[in-house]
Amino acid sequence: MAAAIRERAVRYAAIQERMISPDGTYPVVGRSIAYRCGAFHLLADAALRHALPAEVKPEQVRGALTAVMRKTLGAAGTFDDKGWLQIGLAGHQPGLGEVYISTGSLYLCTTAFLPLGLPASDRFWSGAATPWTGRKVWSGADLKADHALAVRQRGI
Repeated sequence: MAAAIRERAVRYAAIQERMISPDGTYPVVGRSIAYRCGAFHLLADAALRHALPAEVKPEQVRGALTAVMRKTLGAAGTFDDKGWLQIGLAGHQPGLGEVYISTGSLYLCTTAFLPLGLPASDRFWSGAATPWTGRKVWSGADLKADHALAVRQRGI
């Protein structure tokens, strides 16, 4: 099962990278949206493990994740007066929290920082700033169409 799991993870990393808009926002879906940039755990992990899809460059992931981190952690009200994270996606938005969300669970956002485990010499850090897919497309770049795994496997 490991090969199939890896293949799906690589595909999902491509999907996650494509979900990040030019300004670092992304669709507000899912029960655990209060994990903020932690929603991109798999993309960050793929960068750390050098398991990104061929069409997704490490330096574009750096830019995309940085934009998401700034958007989700830099909003006013994100931290309380003691410096603790508050429930929300962009600021203090307690209505976004499920019943199982607590202050501690909010720190799952730190999974987006997994690439900090890479050395400074790694392409993720040392490569020139590169726009991510959302920035490229919304700036008018012509890119190849996105395809599901089944389509890729059949060569269609």
